[in-house]
Amino acid sequence: MNKQYSFYPDREYFLELIRPWKLFSFCVAMSLLLYGAVNFETGDWDVGVTLLMGVLTYTMAPWSVYIIFSAIRYRTGYWYLHIIAALIAGLFVVDWAYMLYHTMAGNVIYREANFYASTPLYFMAGAFWLYRGTLKEFIANVRKLGN
Repeated sequence: MNKQYSFYPDREYFLELIRPWKLFSFCVAMSLLLYGAVNFETGDWDVGVTLLMGVLTYTMAPWSVYIIFSAIRYRTGYWYLHIIAALIAGLFVVDWAYMLYHTMAGNVIYREANFYASTPLYFMAGAFWLYRGTLKEFIANVRKLGN
């Protein structure tokens, strides 16, 4: 019998978001993005969109990746709808939040360029922050991959 997965984030999911190593990596990533928002003169990259998309990515990307992997692995009833929902969540963060923010702010919009840049970052961040465990366990598992 296949282990079932939960479509909805559980208590453990939210506890994972406050692991010190994940919060630290999020802060480092946000620092780099905020540095870019302040120092690079790109019309659609500012502090507001960085904070909005960064926080949404941190909270939603691990769930999206988990749902996609689990739906493919376990193939429960309506698994394809779960994948669609996870992709819509990603689309919301990568595109719709971006468009909504910049439309309201009256900023220049480079929708296509943002989509191509943000989509892989969203799913890579989700795969990285999906890991459930301590930093020590994460490093040990990464080392095992090399053997």
